[in-house]
Amino acid sequence: MYLLDTNILLELLLDQDNADQVERFLLSAPRENIFLSEFSLYSLGIVLLRKNLLGVFIQLVDDLLLQGGIRLARLGPEEMSILVDNVNRFGLDFDDAYQYTAAQLRKLSIISFDGDFDKTELGRKTPSEVMQV
Repeated sequence: MYLLDTNILLELLLDQDNADQVERFLLSAPRENIFLSEFSLYSLGIVLLRKNLLGVFIQLVDDLLLQGGIRLARLGPEEMSILVDNVNRFGLDFDDAYQYTAAQLRKLSIISFDGDFDKTELGRKTPSEVMQV
């Protein structure tokens, strides 16, 4: 089971260099095995609002979450101390620590292009690495 980092969906939505890799992953992985953190959802909204792409945001929510079966991973207030421990332990910034903690607590593999996760116990995989398994 997988947790998608924010940068994974931004690659696809903004048609960046790895967009094809992300698209292939999303088409091949069972949607019930994919999670998106609530933090990533809001981050995507912020980025897409800044780019005047709110229609794309609504389509994303519909396609992936409402219709697509991808599930949200949320951290509650009682889990913030774990997040802070992960900031201190691995030198992560807040958003990476949120992703890491959500994955850690749910036993998910992190799918990301962000090398900051490489210094953690969970590490990360890219979409193409997951598809090769």
